[in-house]
Amino acid sequence: MIDLSKNNDVWTVTLNRPDKANSLTHVMLTELSEIMEDAQAARAVILTGNGKVFSAGADLDEARAGLAKSDIWERLSGAIVALPGLSIAALNGTLAGGAMGMALACDLRISVPSAKFFYPVMKLGFLPQPSDPARMSALIGPARTKLILMGGQKIEAEEALNFGLIDRIIEPDALMEHAQMLTQQTAAAVPEIATGIKQMCGPATR
Repeated sequence: MIDLSKNNDVWTVTLNRPDKANSLTHVMLTELSEIMEDAQAARAVILTGNGKVFSAGADLDEARAGLAKSDIWERLSGAIVALPGLSIAALNGTLAGGAMGMALACDLRISVPSAKFFYPVMKLGFLPQPSDPARMSALIGPARTKLILMGGQKIEAEEALNFGLIDRIIEPDALMEHAQMLTQQTAAAVPEIATGIKQMCGPATR
C-alpha cells in the first residue's frame, strides 16, 4: 500500500490505498517511517497519493483501537523533518486528519485545486499529534491553526494558499511534473550546499 520509486537520488513515495481514500494503518505508517529514515541518502523526496484523495488520515477502525494515540505519527513526521534534502508533499487531493502531520513536516506543499484541508481531531475526541499544531502555527499563525483545529473548518485550496498552508496550486495533470521540476536544482547541487541552504532556511519546528 506504499509504493517507492527512485530516480537519480529523487525518491517518490506514493500512498496506494485509493479504495480507502488512502487512510493510514499502523503497517503503512511504519513502512513510511522506515522509508523516510532510509531516505537520508536521497537528494529529494516527493510524497504523494494515488487516486483523488491524498489521505483521509487514520484508518477509523485502527484509530479507535489506539492508532490515533500512537507515537508512530511522530516517528514519521520527525523522519521527514530530518531529511537532509528537499521534501515535497505533492497533494493529489484532500488532506485530512493525522495525515496532515506528514505534509506539515515537508519543506514544500503543492496541491491540486480540488483539495480540501481539515483536521477533525476535536470532533473525534482525540488530541492532535504533539508537533502538528506547532508546525501548522509556524506556517499559518496561531489563530488560523485554531480555526482548523478548534473551529473545525474545512479549508479549500485557494484559502489554504492564501493562509500559507500550501505553496502552490497545480492542475492535476501537471502536479508530479511540477514536483519533479522543483527537485532538479537540489538534486544537481553539491550535497553540502543543498543541505547547508536548507539548514540556513530553518525548519518550521522540530
